Amino acid sequence: MKLFQMPVLLLLFVLFVLPVTGQTGTDYDVAAHYTKREVDIIMRDGIKLHTTIYSPKDTSKEYPILMSRTPYSSRPYGEGQFRSKIGPNEYLMEQGNIIVYQDVRGRWMSEGIYDNMRAFIPNKSGKQVDEASDTYDTIEWLVNNVANNNGRVGVWGISYPGFYSTYSLLDSHPALKAVSPQASISDFFFDDFHHNGAYLLSYWYATALFGYEKNKPTDEAWYEFPELGTQDQYQFFLDAGPLSNLDKYYKEDNVFWQQLKEHPNYDEFWQKRGILQHLNDVEPAVMIVGGLFDAEDLYGPFNIYETIEETSDNFNMLVMGPWSHGDWARTKERQAVGNVYFGDNISRDYQKEVETVFFNHFLKGDAASEIILPEAYMFDTGLKTWKSYEAWPPKAAVKKSMFLAGDQDLAPTPAAGAEEFVSDPKKPVPYSEDIKVVFTPRKYMTDDQRFAARRPDVLVYETEVLEEDMTLAGEVLAKLNVSTTGTAADWVVKVIDVFPPDAEGTEEMQDHLKMSNYHMMVRSEVMRGRFRNSFSDPEPFEPNKKTAVNIKLQDVHHTFKKGHKLQIQVQSTWFPLIDLNPQTYVDNIFKAKESDFKKQTHKVFHDSEIIFQVLE
Repeated sequence: MKLFQMPVLLLLFVLFVLPVTGQTGTDYDVAAHYTKREVDIIMRDGIKLHTTIYSPKDTSKEYPILMSRTPYSSRPYGEGQFRSKIGPNEYLMEQGNIIVYQDVRGRWMSEGIYDNMRAFIPNKSGKQVDEASDTYDTIEWLVNNVANNNGRVGVWGISYPGFYSTYSLLDSHPALKAVSPQASISDFFFDDFHHNGAYLLSYWYATALFGYEKNKPTDEAWYEFPELGTQDQYQFFLDAGPLSNLDKYYKEDNVFWQQLKEHPNYDEFWQKRGILQHLNDVEPAVMIVGGLFDAEDLYGPFNIYETIEETSDNFNMLVMGPWSHGDWARTKERQAVGNVYFGDNISRDYQKEVETVFFNHFLKGDAASEIILPEAYMFDTGLKTWKSYEAWPPKAAVKKSMFLAGDQDLAPTPAAGAEEFVSDPKKPVPYSEDIKVVFTPRKYMTDDQRFAARRPDVLVYETEVLEEDMTLAGEVLAKLNVSTTGTAADWVVKVIDVFPPDAEGTEEMQDHLKMSNYHMMVRSEVMRGRFRNSFSDPEPFEPNKKTAVNIKLQDVHHTFKKGHKLQIQVQSTWFPLIDLNPQTYVDNIFKAKESDFKKQTHKVFHDSEIIFQVLE
């Protein structure tokens, strides 16, 4: 088996290190303004965690500590080796803060055993440890051993470091005053590797990153990635067949691959790794940040915000912009996701006017005074402008139902009858028409869906051309009534903005596409049908029996403008974003055989309902 390392390591740096570090266009010299110190901080169980501390050379005043804990390396290691940019953004870097990076337990230069989404232990005693205790012990050491700190600590991080940021809110240290979980994972059965129980096959490649353990500190990668031998990811997975055939790439030494295979349901293994159920009585100020087109962690930000709102009485705000994963930490002038352009300097302005204001207020200013930031700062991805709200979803939003009627209509009332299509695992609907191999897909979140609308195994429903703007603000709930000739099926629902024929193109547009009649995906989600009643106790479909399947799509903030149309697409394959459902019920799809995969006919009944939250 060939393995492939250097190009992927470069890709990982772009995907994970740059978003966490921040990327600026300034000529600021970190080494000229900061001293760097590397220490190994001893945790309560004796394990040492490698920690890098950047302190301002100007020692005439005290500074807060801003910390990010990461599994992706706190590199560069070694005396005299500096990051080119430090902190959440250039403004916080240049204004002066003590910036700290730490390799989490079991990763890179830290000791211990890594546990993917390590479970939180309430009421710890003695030498029991989790990520909350590691964070607490680290902060305790920092405030007592780093010179010129003002006793206030902030934590931030994007993606997995965002998860560790959320974790810092549990059993939080008294010095922890401000936390910004950004694109935070909250539960691996709904974020990243699964969506509503469906396995994200597009993340299979990343299993190498999280699955291999190391037995000692190292500054070099101890994992390698499979060589696919093709630039066509769709064809690679189609040729591979059942998931069990992928075992030749990941053996027993890949712990995470074994965990995925052995826990196909939302059992105790996954449940105890969730963090939402532990977010009670949160005290530090929290600013949750995410991208409305984040393909990786969209469930986490919305649900973390909602949970803290319900359980705590702290400052808690939500920021969601027109970003894919981590875009807000970059400073590219033109902000676009795929083919869709949203405006100039959106990330820069967020960093300066929101992120910096948040941390400075709670770490440097009078934290008891009123902050100038809103409860919810949300980008309208249709009007392409920011809006401020006192709550999310907005209090003015009302529920509005539309039904999947006949003749491709999205109608105000239900009707009798149904539409059917044949779902063939040998010819699955692609999630993108691009031919490429990607580490984790992102661009498809705004992709043109015309290619899917023109397939016979994708059902299409749409409004007439809108005579006035319609703003969706909040969750979308699809209440499908379906049947299948088989005993298993997946159901995918997509919300699409159909542009008018005279829509103008952008410089980001792919050569083979036009914005004329562009079918922009606004939101999409999958439900593995076996989990329609319980994620813990799956059950088969009864063939040809009308059955309810509810799919909660994550929140949107999008205005469908006058002259556009709102469209819904329904399908049962979405490949290779998610793995293929055999459409024959088996206890564990990771162990399904080739003979289990069957072509089936699915029906969607005309009393299926899509419930939107609409601002009127």
